[in-house]
Amino acid sequence: MNTDSLGFIFLSSCIINNFVLAYFLGICSFLGVSKKADTALRLGAAVTFVMLVSSGSAFAIHWVLVKMHAEYLQLISFIAVIASAVQLVEMLVKKFSPSLFRALGIFLPLISTNCAILAVALFQTNREYNLLQALVFALGAGAGYTLALTIMAGLRQDLEFANIPRLIKGTALTLMIAGILSMAFMGFAGMGG
Repeated sequence: MNTDSLGFIFLSSCIINNFVLAYFLGICSFLGVSKKADTALRLGAAVTFVMLVSSGSAFAIHWVLVKMHAEYLQLISFIAVIASAVQLVEMLVKKFSPSLFRALGIFLPLISTNCAILAVALFQTNREYNLLQALVFALGAGAGYTLALTIMAGLRQDLEFANIPRLIKGTALTLMIAGILSMAFMGFAGMGG
């Protein structure tokens, strides 16, 4: 499979090299917000939006910094753009969905410290993607994040009705499920060639 094709870039960042379940990035919100499927889906959409904005901005920033021979400013510039994008998302969510704003709580502003978002900007720069490839990469990473979050939330909701020994209820069970999901996604690793 052509590793530069848009389809492969999307599939790779979404499934094969899932940022949460293969790279273990963004675990904080993955474990903290994955209690209800609808909240998980909305947070996934917010993270995907921030990834897309950050990816496009990171591409432009990298281009400008290369022209100025100031690549050393790249990391701090990416962080500033991500924080700004998160502020934009936070304002939009607060205005248009106050219930979601309350449901996400501290995890909404913490998107700015989500290492998966910074990783998207850094990975696309290191792989020297063009703008379209970078946006597809970010969209795939966001879709993979949303997929992982939604699967985890669905499993956790179903387990609320199961008869589970008290010893493994709560955090222990959540971490075991995350580990099993991670192993399942690692099965896709061979698809990358």
